[in-house]
Amino acid sequence: MAVAKIIYATNTGNTEEISEILEEAFEALTVEVERIEADDATAASYEEADICVLATYTDGDGERPFDLEDFYEELLDEDLSGKIYGVVGTGDSELYPDYFCQAAIDFDEAFAQTGAKKAAEVVKIENAADDEDEEALIEFVKTLVAAVG
Repeated sequence: MAVAKIIYATNTGNTEEISEILEEAFEALTVEVERIEADDATAASYEEADICVLATYTDGDGERPFDLEDFYEELLDEDLSGKIYGVVGTGDSELYPDYFCQAAIDFDEAFAQTGAKKAAEVVKIENAADDEDEEALIEFVKTLVAAVG
């Protein structure tokens, strides 16, 4: 059975809700899944995973969340060869049009340096997930699971 690890950072609760949607979608596909809040995560948290997922919000002018800064630096040094990854981001395009979901883009680029295989494009969500976003998240999970083979 494939194992997925979802690491998430949340400020308003939007990204936590998204991590729960992802968890349910993995469970529906009989994938063993663990959600880990950013404060409790290290890049080594992905060692036992087949599928590595990161869900983050973007702070201010494109900054990564404070509680993911150390994680980001650790991730750059990880070897995740043979693993599948995907990134989900939330943001506010009205307040920060130039930096919409920038933290998710940063993490996508960091994962690319780890040797992991990108299986799905970054999912960018405006604030809280609506029904359409939930469908996109379910398709995102299906794509990740299919990539494990």
